[in-house]
Amino acid sequence: MRLEQLEAVVESLLFISGDAVSLSAIAQTIEMDKATARAIVQTLADKYETEQRGIRIVEYNGAYQMCTASHCFEYIRNMYRSPQRQGLTQSLLETLAIVAYKQPITKGQIEEIRGVSAEHAVTKLMEKKLVCEVGRLDAPGKPILLGTTEDFLRYFGFQSVRELPPLEEDTGLVKED
Repeated sequence: MRLEQLEAVVESLLFISGDAVSLSAIAQTIEMDKATARAIVQTLADKYETEQRGIRIVEYNGAYQMCTASHCFEYIRNMYRSPQRQGLTQSLLETLAIVAYKQPITKGQIEEIRGVSAEHAVTKLMEKKLVCEVGRLDAPGKPILLGTTEDFLRYFGFQSVRELPPLEEDTGLVKED
């Protein structure tokens, strides 16, 4: 298959999925190695960027997804006349920051850090699909462990939680090694 054909196949895979597609799935589908698949995806992403197209290809944790270009947001919003995305309250932001930096973490551990009940905040963050259950703690009662989601990465424009800015010591969130 020619490069243009491979690009067309990858483009259609990303378009039709609506979600992030792993590099391995792309490579397997086009019957190429991962390095070649990554190069094809990057070529497409570069084309969209340099041609100022309305679509971008972004990477999230080793998977790729099509999304609209940020410069088109106002036009899309006008078309659908939808209100701006509901922001996050201070309480939700604090709770989300704790989950992002300390994950996996239980609701009880969040409450210890914040000093208040985290029930409402955790429920809202789960409804917004910014946090999710990532397992159970091996302790009495098997409390739910929470972590961030791909939607969290998209919402804040990160490719990975490793891109979170470093915290200062006085926040109480710095991970101990």
